[in-house]
Amino acid sequence: MVLYLYTMKLLGNILWLIFGGFFTAIEYFVAGIALAVTIIGLPFALQSFKLGIMMLTPFSQEAVKREEGSGCLLSIMNIIWFFVGGFWIAITHFLFGIFFYITIIGIPFGNQHFKLMKTALSPFGRDIIAK
Repeated sequence: MVLYLYTMKLLGNILWLIFGGFFTAIEYFVAGIALAVTIIGLPFALQSFKLGIMMLTPFSQEAVKREEGSGCLLSIMNIIWFFVGGFWIAITHFLFGIFFYITIIGIPFGNQHFKLMKTALSPFGRDIIAK
C-alpha cells in the first residue's frame, strides 16, 4: 500500500511538471530573483522561492501554518504580499483549478491548484513539509 502511494505521488508530480508545473516554478524563481535584487524585496523573494519549490512537487508537499512566530509582522507582510502580487497569483491558481475541474482526469491537478492558491494568498508564516 505504501509503495502504491509513493508511486502515485511520483506519477502525479511527473505529470504535473510536464503539464505546466515546471514553467510555473520557473516563473516563481525568476520573480524571486527579481525581488532579491532589492533589499526591500528580499523577504518576498524568499516566499517566492518557497512557492517555486512547492510548485515542483505539489503532490509530495504540504504547506502548514506555523504556530510560533505568527505575530503582527507576518500579518503585515502577508497584507503587502496580497496587494503586490499574491491576489493575482491566487486568481491564476483559481482559474487553472476551475479549468482542470472541467475535465475528470484533471481533478487531482485542480486540487493542487486550490491548495497552492491558499498558500499563494498568505505565504508568510507557513512551512513546506513533505507528506
